[in-house]
Amino acid sequence: MTDVAEGIGLAETRALEERYLMRTYKRAPVDFVRGEGALLWDADGKRYLDFLTGISVCSVGHCHPDVVKAVREQSHRLMHVSNLFYTEPMAQLAAQLSDSSLGGRVFFTNSGTEANECAIKIARKHAHGRGVSAPEIVSFERDFHGRTYGALSATPGLATNEALGPMLPGFRSVPRNDAAALREAVGENTAAVLIEPIQGEAGVFPISEEALLAARQACDEAGALLIFDEIQTGVGRTGSLWAYEQTPVRPDVITSAKALGGGFPIGACITGPAAAEVLEPGDHGSTFAAGPVATAAATAVLALVDDPVLLRHVRELGAYLCERLRELDGVRETRGRGLMVGVGLEEGIDSAAVGADLLKRGLVVNAPRPDTLRLLPPLVIDSDHVDQAVGLISESLLGFAQR
Repeated sequence: MTDVAEGIGLAETRALEERYLMRTYKRAPVDFVRGEGALLWDADGKRYLDFLTGISVCSVGHCHPDVVKAVREQSHRLMHVSNLFYTEPMAQLAAQLSDSSLGGRVFFTNSGTEANECAIKIARKHAHGRGVSAPEIVSFERDFHGRTYGALSATPGLATNEALGPMLPGFRSVPRNDAAALREAVGENTAAVLIEPIQGEAGVFPISEEALLAARQACDEAGALLIFDEIQTGVGRTGSLWAYEQTPVRPDVITSAKALGGGFPIGACITGPAAAEVLEPGDHGSTFAAGPVATAAATAVLALVDDPVLLRHVRELGAYLCERLRELDGVRETRGRGLMVGVGLEEGIDSAAVGADLLKRGLVVNAPRPDTLRLLPPLVIDSDHVDQAVGLISESLLGFAQR
């Protein structure tokens, strides 16, 4: 296999993007053309170590042979028939997701945002069922739940953009980890508390056990649902199949996407028994969701990730990564769990500049806030990959410290 796929090159690709794509992204000046495991190659043949994985999407590595095989074989048999008919991959994946988590029912989507939309709809209908005419959903400040209007309204930082308003009514937020404020916000009109167990886009901030317990207790007292947005934390990222398994609470609904398809777009809203029967025929739907190819890919991913040996590896390697990072000059702290790591930088070091420098050095990371690098490497990396990444980060930080 050659290191470079045939392509038109960065300059022409960039020119096409400038002319034809809406200006919603600030892209880094790299045109990736191939991936394998923890590695990426650009159009010029340069190799990169990927510690972002498409923002926690390619968690089993780029183009994992098992996922590629599942996609190839299923695409040769059947690609689409719609949800008006049965397909075996859809039914099998639903069973696997339910049995591995909350034990209820599954609604498939194409993305994490759509999974959260489904969860919001379930919460509102569930609340109407107990006589709430104006249901509310409570979330933490700096949560990120998506960009369609329901999910956007539940995402406090983005819901303040007046140019996109008005937002949907019925959403309120409280300061992150403020258990007392959360208890006060939940009342008889509360349909659900919607939480990221570890806030990803905010910079990798785990929610405290006290706040999670307060949310569970408040929901139980109000008759509301506790929803965990596991779009980024789920499917092994934290060292358990689902992040909630390492917390003292069990939610009523979880949402999943990103890593679920191994690079293929798929999401899921998974309920426990209390919410399993809320949606009825006609309440919700999706043309492309649960397509045979996407569900076949996800089944292959789950077979790889739902493995105690791999999950222990994620926990152990995550601890090793954080230990190595904390030794570096310029690193103030590490946050997260498993291989979901936020690297807090010392005052005066700009994470965006460090991230851009690391890209030039051949390491792909992300800077979600001015003082933080976010690391989301493939779950299948080894200690050599960690040592290589830490070495590059050390070199970069040393350069910034000397300026």
